[in-house]
Order: sequence, then structure tokens, then C-alpha cells
Amino acid sequence: MKELNVSTRDIIGTSIPHPDGPRHVTGQTFYSADIHMPNMLYCKIKMSDRAHAKITRLDVSKAEALPGVAAVVTAKDLKNNAFGVTFKDEPHFATDKVRQFCDYIAAVAAETLEIAEQAVALIEVDYEDLPVLTDPEEAMKPDACIIHKGDTNIAFHRHISNGDVEEGFAQSDYIIEQSLSTPSVEHAFLEPHAAIAHVDPSGDLVIYSSMQRLFEIPEITARAVGWPVSKVRGIVPALGGAFGGKNDTTIEPAVAALTLKTGRPVKCEYTREDEFNASTVRHAYRIQYKTGITKEGKIMARQVRIVSDNGAYTTWGVGTISKACIFSCGPYDIPNMKVDGYLVYTNNPVGGAMRGFGVTQLGFAYEAHTNYCAEQIGMDPIEFRRINFMKDHSKLPTAMSIPIVTVEECLDKAINLAKEGGDWA
Repeated sequence: MKELNVSTRDIIGTSIPHPDGPRHVTGQTFYSADIHMPNMLYCKIKMSDRAHAKITRLDVSKAEALPGVAAVVTAKDLKNNAFGVTFKDEPHFATDKVRQFCDYIAAVAAETLEIAEQAVALIEVDYEDLPVLTDPEEAMKPDACIIHKGDTNIAFHRHISNGDVEEGFAQSDYIIEQSLSTPSVEHAFLEPHAAIAHVDPSGDLVIYSSMQRLFEIPEITARAVGWPVSKVRGIVPALGGAFGGKNDTTIEPAVAALTLKTGRPVKCEYTREDEFNASTVRHAYRIQYKTGITKEGKIMARQVRIVSDNGAYTTWGVGTISKACIFSCGPYDIPNMKVDGYLVYTNNPVGGAMRGFGVTQLGFAYEAHTNYCAEQIGMDPIEFRRINFMKDHSKLPTAMSIPIVTVEECLDKAINLAKEGGDWA
């Protein structure tokens, strides 16, 4: 094979054709939803139509009796029903209660998609409604209805400090406070969730899936159905977008359980409506800043409080709020910092992974707050940043030292490019 001698200098600034481009634009790329197997059954999921309620009765008998229905599975068909990245706080199928709109109740496998949809409509569920919490600040109150076990809806609290913020505030001429918020965001990838399970001739349970994290497919599915992980294989064909929204297990255990119950391949594919109703979202944040500044423009102290809307289950919330806390003070050299992040259960859609993983929300917040601080003390926002930028070996709130910092050079480059383009005000 001919050796390629390509330097970085040859690549940067040039247009490189994507090797998968021709397949994508001609429709030749093969996705999970494109898979069809002989004798395959079609799966639909019965999802809750309540955000928070006790399940008082579940009857799947009419669905099971419908001609063309091969099987119905619920929580009782799984060996291990609970799963989760940090805490095992999420059920594959709801048992005693539902905690969000579109929690899974049951899954149906039928000869056609139309029959599966009819069967799902025949599943009867009786509920006893519980208070619905959509505001994380309200959910934190001591008298709030508890969504999970315990005595609080605070799933996790991250505290970080470096220096003495009270001393820093005492040394400041200005104390500036500001509250900001960011909404939840749906990933809206083009390819919906899809999964197909079958048992291959060697006796392995094989699952084709659109999930991003390939190795979680056998790990979580094997645990759910009670198989050795060595006998479960996960295969991810081309992925039609994800952005973090396919980091979590969804329909894989359902199709696996149906395949094992029927002995036939089973396929499930979300509709676009399912995606908007049942998939994870970027965490919504409430952020409060308190910043102490000298009359020369030097930031002496910063205190940050972050409240993250966890939704009904935790998934990636602990890592997300932790990263948000670490980077909450921005690229600024601040001698005294204190940060508290709260991950709070609500009955909203689950906050999951999304590009930036908690830092995106704070990137908006600390720069908006930086502009606000400069305005409040009557200083040019660019000059205010230059005074406070991190230098080599400046520290994060965790006291971690950053050996090389080039943020000021980046700012200079951006200013020059904007001036050259004529868009710099």
C-alpha cells in the first residue's frame, strides 16, 4: 500500500471530501431501521400518558388475545428491571408508578406494525395521580412530593471551592449578582431510535441498534434479560445523527425480551413523535452568579449556584452537573471561587447527554455575566476580559492548574477576523 505523506499544513484550511458522503447523498448508507429479517415481528411500546402517578392496575390480556400478537412483555418478564449510568434509578418498564410522560409500561410484538399499534391501544392501565413537579426549585422544597425513595428530590449535590469567597467579596468595590437560565433542548437527529433483536445460529442474542455507546448494548441488555454478557452481541450500523441523544438504552431490552419469548426476530423503531416524547434532552439550568470586582476591574471572588433539571431519572446527570461546576467561572483568573451544583428530580423529560455535556449552558452563562459585570462597572467588555483572563498555570475552581492558556490569543484572532470581515462594531 502506498504510504501517504500528508502534513497537517496540507489539511488545515482545505476542503476534504467526507469518505461517506457519496453513500449518504445517494441513499446507500445502511441504518438500523433499514434492517429486515425473515419471519420478523414488529414491536410497539405502551407508554404512560401521565407524568407522575401510581399504577393501580395493569391488564395486557386483551392485547395478548388480539389475533396476530405474538407476545407482550412487562417488567415481570425481565430478570433485572432497574438500570442507570450512575444510579440504578430508572426501570426498563414501570412497575408501581410512572415518573414521567412516556415511561414504558409494556411492549408488544405482532405480525404487522398495524396489529402492534392496535394491541398497544388495548392495554389497560389505571392510575392514581400524584403531584407533578415541573420546576426544580419547587421540587427542592422540603414539603415537595418525593419522586423517588428518600426524603429529598435532590439526586446529587456537587460542591467545589478554592480560596475564600467571603474574603474576596470584602476586598471588592462592587458586588454584582445576576440570575440566568437555559432551557432543555431536543437533539432532533434525523435517524430515530431503532433496534432489531434475534438469536443467531450460534445461540447468541444479537441486537442491531442505533445507540451510540456500542458496548452498553450487551452489558445492559444481558443484565435485563438474565443472559451472560458473553452471549449478547451489539452491532451499530451507520448512525444517522445522535449528538449525545443516543447515549442511553431505550428499546434494546424490550426487543431482546420479546425475541427470547417468541423465538423470532423483533424490530422496534421510534416515530418522530416518540422521539420528542420519550428521548432525553439537554438539561435545563437555573444559574445564579455573585461576583466581587475591584474598581480597577479585577475579579476577586465569584460564587455560583446551579440548579439542574434532572428530569425523572439521572442517566448522565452527575457527570454533566460536575463538569458544569468545574467550568462555571469561565476562562478567568479568580483567586476565590465557590460553586454549588444541584441535580434535581422533576417529572420533566430526562436530562441526558448532549454536545458540551453541561459546559454549553455555562459557556453562555459566564460570558453573559461577564458582559453584565463590565456594563455595571462602566468598563469595555474586551478590556474587562483582558484584565481577568487566565494565564499559564491559573487554576480552576477545583484548584487544578492549567499549564498553557491561549485564550487571549484566541480573542485577538477573533477581533482581527471580525475587523477584516467588516462586521466588527
